[in-house]
Amino acid sequence: MDRFAALADPNRRRIIEIIASRGAISASDISSQFSISAPAISQHLKVLREAELVRMEKRAQQRIYSINPQGMDETWQWLNQMRQFWSERLDALEELLQKENGESHANKRNRRK
Repeated sequence: MDRFAALADPNRRRIIEIIASRGAISASDISSQFSISAPAISQHLKVLREAELVRMEKRAQQRIYSINPQGMDETWQWLNQMRQFWSERLDALEELLQKENGESHANKRNRRK
């Protein structure tokens, strides 16, 4: 599953926030913080596991969830690449617009003479 598709849902983003702030946490503790059903939370956790954003460990009858650092790191790397890509292009656009704006002012001055 695509990580960004997994994070598109607000409930899944909230689950990530809960796990990140609490560290390892049981599925039932996560579920207790939502007004939706436990099976719905279970499905959200499955999506997050398949997207490799969280890890699950079985402890007796409990399922304990934690953040998957590798999945998060790969997500951040992609975001940083996109930020650099767009920053470079926006900087080039700004430079071009400033150049055109300067030429436009010079042309107006020449026409006045």
